[in-house]
Amino acid sequence: MTLNQILFLVLTLAGVVVAVYLVRLFAQLRRTAAEGEQTLVEFRELAKNLNELDILVKQRIEDLGSTLEASRRAAVGLSEASFLLTTKILSPSSKILPLALPVARFVMQYLKKKKEKKNVQ
Repeated sequence: MTLNQILFLVLTLAGVVVAVYLVRLFAQLRRTAAEGEQTLVEFRELAKNLNELDILVKQRIEDLGSTLEASRRAAVGLSEASFLLTTKILSPSSKILPLALPVARFVMQYLKKKKEKKNVQ
């Protein structure tokens, strides 16, 4: 064998190795591209679901905001009513309460006895 034949044989063998390597590389790239497309489809579905979920959460937050506002108004109204009750009704009446309770008890007992007498007759 001559040097040219040996070099041609080496170059042919190297060319075959490179061709096999490139074929395997292209096959792997094709599989990777197919998996990438499948992942992209799944990603689009997940993004769509995420957008729907985001819209739902925003609606619920708006509903919760109105509920919190109504609760706040109710709490303010209750606070004002209790303040009015304690300052206008209970504080002045607490001065006469020690006198009013025995009188109220006497009146209740009197009415009870009167009712019992009517039921007996």
